[in-house]
Amino acid sequence: MSEIKDLALWESGEQKIAWVKGNMPLLRGIEQDFAKEQPLKGLRIALSIHLEAKTAYLCRVLAAGGAEMYITGSNPLSTQDDVAAALVHGGLNVWAWHGTTPEEYDAHTRRVIEAAPHFIIDDGGDLVSLIHNEYPQLLPNVIGGCEETTTGILRLRAMNAQNALKFPMMLVNDADCKHLFDNRYGTGQSVWDGINRTTNLIVAGKTVVVAGYGWCGKGTAMRAKGMGAKVIVTEIDPVKAIEAVMDGFTVMKMEDAAKVGDFFVTVTGCEHVITEKSFLNMHEGAILCNAGHFDVEVDMAGLRALAVKSFPARNNITGYTLPNGVTVYVIAEGRLVNLAAGDGHPAEIMDMSFAIQALSAKWLIEHRDAVGSMLNNVPRAVDEDVARRKLRSMDIEIDTLTDAQKIYLYGEIR
Repeated sequence: MSEIKDLALWESGEQKIAWVKGNMPLLRGIEQDFAKEQPLKGLRIALSIHLEAKTAYLCRVLAAGGAEMYITGSNPLSTQDDVAAALVHGGLNVWAWHGTTPEEYDAHTRRVIEAAPHFIIDDGGDLVSLIHNEYPQLLPNVIGGCEETTTGILRLRAMNAQNALKFPMMLVNDADCKHLFDNRYGTGQSVWDGINRTTNLIVAGKTVVVAGYGWCGKGTAMRAKGMGAKVIVTEIDPVKAIEAVMDGFTVMKMEDAAKVGDFFVTVTGCEHVITEKSFLNMHEGAILCNAGHFDVEVDMAGLRALAVKSFPARNNITGYTLPNGVTVYVIAEGRLVNLAAGDGHPAEIMDMSFAIQALSAKWLIEHRDAVGSMLNNVPRAVDEDVARRKLRSMDIEIDTLTDAQKIYLYGEIR
């Protein structure tokens, strides 16, 4: 039986799922297609994604395609109990609740793997890592999987470089209809939603330091600028640093930015981006948060060891008083701020991302015998299918090439 703390929450969860479903036309169309075609019939799918309403609807779409779903969350603070309860009430297998201990989180992850899945949908790589490292006897069951995040893809590339990856994975995050919109516009909006609702402080006129200028960093910096902040970007990539400068932002090293920042947002996918040296340079009241997948970008262990006192300053905000007498504040324990302190990306954005997930899973399952690589880009046809579905949902039409134009561009009619 699936475990959930309070099944009485299911009605609230159903309302949340109904709301996002009403704003996710792509997934609604895919759900109808899947219900007719049953492309996932008889397959067990293990899924680890931040367990909120949009993810819940994806799970229902996959189930409509015939899959038997085994679901857990990908972050201890991002699971919404009412949404999990609604999935349980609907007959899906769920092991997740908000605020799990590390031991509970590990146990939940193991439960979905112990279901012997045929397919894995991962967010950050925890399921893929666990089945390879501790359940090798289950590897022959696995057809393949999809990875949602930049962080997860980095882990997959490292495994593949060591010849350790034993089944093919679709690199969903690298699809244009995922990272160009989810990472940039989704992260940009949801990060500031999490910060604003948690702090209730003004952004206009403040100095915001964004660590990392990938697609997520671009979106975070863009939205901060739109709210009237002065934005500083820190980078290790010289090309991205020039991009940030030409986009109108100030670029400097973190140790210098630490002296002037009011808000700090890490979006790098790396560890120890803000450390003791920077903490001690910060001014009274500086607010730190992380928008990368794992809670390692702000060195929380180092901050806790350095602080002479810590205290709850506000719901989901902890204050840390440093040896120099300065108090800095951390949102959501340094975990993913847009989900641990908010509702995640807007439904319309996740509609595109989860459409890529669902159609990539279908593609890999249908082409399992022809896939020769362990790391697979989302086919351009799938990316364009999602883009065209999105345009239709927005009542937008675009031009098409004439045969003469195709010959001019390609030398043939394609």
